[in-house]
Amino acid sequence: MDNKDNVYKDATSPESGSYNTNQNNVFNNTASTGSTNTGNNELFGDAYNRVMNEGYNDINSLNNDMMSLKIDEQNMQINSLSRNMQNLTNSYEKKLKSTRKWRTVGCIISLGLGLAVGALVSAAVVSRYLYNTDNAWVVPKKTGEDKLSSKIADKVDSIDAIIDSRYLEDYKEDDLESYIYKGMIAGLGDPYSTYYTAQEYKDMLESTNGKYKGIGVYVSQDPNTKKITVADVMEDGPAKEAGIIAGDVIIKVDGEDVTQMDINNVTAKIKGEEGKPVRITVIRTEKEEEKELEFNVDRREIEVKTIKYEMLADKVGYIQITEFEETTIEQFKNAITDLKKQGMTGLVVDLRDNPGGLLNAVSDMLDYILPEGLTVYTQDKYGNKDEYKSDAKTELDVPMTVLINGNSASASEIFAGAVQDYGVGKLVGENSFGKGIVQEIRSLSDGSAIKLTISKYYTPKGRCIHKTGIKPDVEIEYDKEAMGDKYDKAKDNQLKKAVDEVKAMSDK
Repeated sequence: MDNKDNVYKDATSPESGSYNTNQNNVFNNTASTGSTNTGNNELFGDAYNRVMNEGYNDINSLNNDMMSLKIDEQNMQINSLSRNMQNLTNSYEKKLKSTRKWRTVGCIISLGLGLAVGALVSAAVVSRYLYNTDNAWVVPKKTGEDKLSSKIADKVDSIDAIIDSRYLEDYKEDDLESYIYKGMIAGLGDPYSTYYTAQEYKDMLESTNGKYKGIGVYVSQDPNTKKITVADVMEDGPAKEAGIIAGDVIIKVDGEDVTQMDINNVTAKIKGEEGKPVRITVIRTEKEEEKELEFNVDRREIEVKTIKYEMLADKVGYIQITEFEETTIEQFKNAITDLKKQGMTGLVVDLRDNPGGLLNAVSDMLDYILPEGLTVYTQDKYGNKDEYKSDAKTELDVPMTVLINGNSASASEIFAGAVQDYGVGKLVGENSFGKGIVQEIRSLSDGSAIKLTISKYYTPKGRCIHKTGIKPDVEIEYDKEAMGDKYDKAKDNQLKKAVDEVKAMSDK
């Protein structure tokens, strides 16, 4: 029987399938048959298999097997084996290092989940999270967990050895490790649970903080052409001061071409150390002519504006909340205060297309406008409850409506549900998204983190709105074909209805 397919192939040989007939039975893997030279070969094969497949805990065991291999080499007088022995040694040195890493995977599984805790609700619309860090939970160890973790670690070791010896292209060990963790969480089959690398977790925390070091632009990417376009420029931001405008197409960052780069990588390059300039090259189209422009922009700390407000006709205040972040709390309070100073007689809060945000943000904002009492609570599978309450130190004393639609999710639904349950205002628009489950984020010792679904949340009256959403008191559909994607206050039929409802409540 020809064993050529089972021959250990020398990675340094230009012919990937070449082999030596004397080596044929020496370097056979465990699936080989037709072995000859049974005297020295059995000893050599066992040592080889241990080196390639066992996880060594100490260097002495490794050295003993490597010595056996060298003795066999001398006894069998195979000169060409020296080169293979060197490859085997190099391969194992790499394997010993990675084995410790993969054994750590099993230890992580065995020890449970990470260190810092936070309860969190996320929306399916975009990657934004609602969490707090007030609670710690005890994770019981499952029966047979040690055996399971050892089994997983053993299998990962085996797969890693095969990749190391057989995979054609170069690869990064860190990428393999990250995807082990990502795959483990993905195995739950839960779209809201995920694993974050250290950098992903850092970026996520920065986004929920509402502040970052950058130039103050919103960008979008065409999924087909990969073109990065400036969608909006923040007022009083460094990009606006430098002359960048909405519609500019970014083609280079600090001289590096970004035309085919992922949007997350582009924004990461634009962000950076405060005070350090970044060179942005754009294509601007004016009067059907394209011209290339370059701007040197000094990075600054940017506070993301998640609140827009103004006074409409008849002293009806209007507040649009795009997300619930740390900075949103103060922005919301300032908007309420300013509108009151202007003589506000009623208020419309616009939560359409708001995917959610931080739990402490929405609870603090509800505390500012609701009477004393429960605003929201969560409950896990063990029956543990966390309650969030208003202390009645401040309370809104004007009629209010809240605009919602199918993209109003998570924290938006907490806000809307509390307003509806207390009867302090009416909900206008379309049924909300229906995201009523809670996730928690746990940071791990290496800076990474996991997000897991752990509980459901309930409105003050005990309603769980998961997968059903919240039905508005006044239903009215927004016609995008007639009025466009962006809300034009002059033509917005949902906003007009919300204002009419506020006026009707004021007249009573």
